[in-house]
Amino acid sequence: MTRKQEILQDVVIKFAGDSGDGMQLTGSQFTTNSALLGLDLATFPDFPAEIRAPQGTLPGVSGFQLRFSSDRVFTPGDICDVLVAMNAAALKVNLKALKKGGKIIANTDGFDAKNLRLANYPDGVNPLDDGSLSNYELIRMDVTKMTRESLKDAPLGMKEKDRAKNMFVLGFLYWMYGRDMNNTLNFLKEKFSKKPDILDSNIKVLQAGYNYGDTTETFHTTYSVERAKMEPGSYRSIMGNQSLSLGLIAASQQSGLPLFLGSYPITPASDILHDLSKYKNFGVRTFQAEDEIAAITSAIGASYGGSLGVTTSSGPGIALKGEAMGLAVMLEIPLLIINIQRGGPSTGLPTKTEQSDLMQAYYGRNGECPMPVVSASTPADCFSAVYEAVRIAVQHMTPVMFLSDGYIANGAEPWRYPQTKDLPAIKVQFKTALAEGEEKYLPYQRDEKLTRPWAVPGTAGLEHRIGGLEKQNITGNVNYEPENHQLMVNIRQEKVDRIADYIPEQQLDSGPSSGKILVLGWGSTYGAIKSAVAVLQQQGHAVSHAHLRYIRPFPKNLGSILRNFEQVLIPEINNGQLIKIIRDVYLVDAKGYNKVMGVPITKTELVQQLQTML
Repeated sequence: MTRKQEILQDVVIKFAGDSGDGMQLTGSQFTTNSALLGLDLATFPDFPAEIRAPQGTLPGVSGFQLRFSSDRVFTPGDICDVLVAMNAAALKVNLKALKKGGKIIANTDGFDAKNLRLANYPDGVNPLDDGSLSNYELIRMDVTKMTRESLKDAPLGMKEKDRAKNMFVLGFLYWMYGRDMNNTLNFLKEKFSKKPDILDSNIKVLQAGYNYGDTTETFHTTYSVERAKMEPGSYRSIMGNQSLSLGLIAASQQSGLPLFLGSYPITPASDILHDLSKYKNFGVRTFQAEDEIAAITSAIGASYGGSLGVTTSSGPGIALKGEAMGLAVMLEIPLLIINIQRGGPSTGLPTKTEQSDLMQAYYGRNGECPMPVVSASTPADCFSAVYEAVRIAVQHMTPVMFLSDGYIANGAEPWRYPQTKDLPAIKVQFKTALAEGEEKYLPYQRDEKLTRPWAVPGTAGLEHRIGGLEKQNITGNVNYEPENHQLMVNIRQEKVDRIADYIPEQQLDSGPSSGKILVLGWGSTYGAIKSAVAVLQQQGHAVSHAHLRYIRPFPKNLGSILRNFEQVLIPEINNGQLIKIIRDVYLVDAKGYNKVMGVPITKTELVQQLQTML
C-alpha cells in the first residue's frame, strides 16, 4: 500500500491514561527518541496527586505532554495536536487542550460501561459514538485486545500482559512519525535484563504496535519533523532535577569541596537524592535523614566541617527547616538550601506546579535573617544556576536559597554538554593558621566582602565557638548587648547586599532597551514569556523580556532597566509575590498576571494580556 509522508514543523502530543498505564514511561521514551534525532523539545509531565487514585477516575489520570520541533521551542505547547487517551477519564480531562481537527488515539477497551461511569459520563453516553468528537480525527484502537493477542503464548498472567499496552501505543507512534525503535529496545533490555519473560513481552508488544500501523490500511499518511537548527555540540535530553544534580557535582569538583547532601524525601525534590546517590565515584555522600530538621542540620555540620553542605526539599519541608536556616545565617557558613516548589499551602498539591514560596525564601525565618536567593528558569538552566548558587555560598560564607519548581524539575529539554574548561573556577580559601602578627583567632574578622574566614574544626590554634546565640562582632563570643545586636543585624544584611557587586548586571532576554512594556519574570515562566513576547515583537510592538536569576540581591542595574519602560508586567504562578518586592524596592507601578491552578501560564494567555495592555 502506498502512503504519503507529510513534513511537519512542530508537533505536540499528550499521552494520558490511568496512573498505572505507563504514560510517563511512554512519554519519556518518545522524548529520548526525539532528542536523539536532533529535534528541539519541551515536556510537561502531569502526575496525579495520589500515589494510586482509584482506577478509571478523573483524579487518577496521569499525563505526559511532549512538544518536538524543527525550530527552537520554549514551552511544551498550549494545545495538543495528538491526544492518546487510554480510557474515558483521560479523554474527559484532556479534551479541552486538544486543537480542533487534532487526532485522538483512543483505546476502545477504556470506554466500556464501567470506565464511562467512573469518568462521570451520563448513563448510555459514549463520546466515541455520540458524535461529540466530530471536530477531531478519531483513531479507534482496542489496544488492550491487541496487546493480549500479541502475547497469547507468553507465560504471563493477564495483569502482567495488560501492563505492556503502553508499548503498543509507543510502537504505533514510532511508526506514525517514522522513528527507529532502537533506543527503546536498548532501554527495555537494560531494565528487564533479569526478567526475560517481561523483556520479551514488551518487545513483542512494541513491535506489534509498529506493525499495526504499517499493515493496517486505515492509515494513509506518516509524518516527520526535520532536525532543529541548534548550536553545534553534544546534546542530551535532561530533566531539571538531573541537571541540578550534575550542577552540584560540577561545583563540587571545581571547588575541591566534597559534596554532602542531607535530605528527607518529598515530592518533587526526591529525585535529587536519588540521582546524587549514584555518584559516589565523585566523592558524593548522601544521607536520607529521619526528618527535615535532621536533614538540614546534618548539612550544616558538613559545611562546618569543610564540605559543600546541601539540603533539598519542597515548601512544607522548607517550613520545618526554618530555625536551622537561621542557625546557618548566624554561623555564617556556606550552605545550599534547595526548594523544588509545589502547590500549597500545607501539603497542598504535591504533584502540581507553583512558584509561591518566594516570600518564604525572602522572609520565612524568625528575626532579621537575610539570605541570597537564586532561581532557575528551565530544566537545562538548573545546571548553571545551581553552580552559581554554590559559588555565592562558598565565596560569601552564607547560606543560599535555590528555587526551582515541579514544572522545571520534571520537564525536559535538550542540554548541550558543557566543557570542564569552560566552567568558571570556584575559588575556596580555608583559614589554616594564624596570620603574622595575629595573636588569637578572630572568627568574625571580615574581608572587603564582609565574609568571615572558614576554619575547619581541628585546625590547631583556630578553635572557636559556634551556636545560635548572637555573636559579638570580631570575637564571636556570645553577646546580648543592644548595640552589638544592631551592628550584627546590619552587617549580615550588608553582606548579602554587597553580593550585588559580584554578580553580573541584568541583561534583557529580548527586545529593545526601552519601550512600551517590559515583561519581568523569574523561574519557570521563562518559556511562556519568551514565546509570548516574540509574538508581540513580530507584530512590531516595543515589548521586551527580562528574566531574573538573582532575586536577592537584585542585579545593580535592574532599577534603571525597569524605569526605561512605560509599563512593567510580572507574570507569576502565585498570587503576586515578586511584584510586591519589586514595588517595594524600586517604587515601580508594576502590573501582575497571576495564575494559581497548579499548571503553568500559557503563551496564549500572556499574548492576550499584553495586547490588552497595549
